[in-house]
Amino acid sequence: MDVSIGPVGPSQYEELGEITAQAYLGDALLDFGDEDPYLEQLRAIGRRAAEAEVLVASDARGRLLGGVTYVPPGSPWADIARPGEAEFRMLAVAARARGRGTGEALVRACVERARTAGLSRIVLSTHPAMLGAHRLYGRLGFVRTPDRDWNPLPGRPLLTYRLDL
Repeated sequence: MDVSIGPVGPSQYEELGEITAQAYLGDALLDFGDEDPYLEQLRAIGRRAAEAEVLVASDARGRLLGGVTYVPPGSPWADIARPGEAEFRMLAVAARARGRGTGEALVRACVERARTAGLSRIVLSTHPAMLGAHRLYGRLGFVRTPDRDWNPLPGRPLLTYRLDL
């Protein structure tokens, strides 16, 4: 599949918000389903685009396939990044585009941004059930960092990974 990566445009905010929300809901990653308060953040594409960098993947016909939030140093969207590190969050691919390299293209775009910025590494947090994502991260050279695992809410553990650049 031919995938192009670029910055999200305002006309894509709502659609990407829904793709992201549906990816998390469809994979049963939210404790409270349709009522989970995290859905508001998942859908807040405009706010994320103003405070970080939201990237989208599109196919050759311009259809939106997914997106990710690249978090440079100093962004309020950073959860675990330390000085000299970038982070990415909320990687989501539409169900119709999974298994075709879309997620990998989005991750590679984040890695390239961190390298271009001269950062030492890129980090991420992931839900323990996201096994496909874990395989992707391993294939791309990310390593687990159990010492940085954390719980944003009681009973909601997140695993962490890093890639040294």
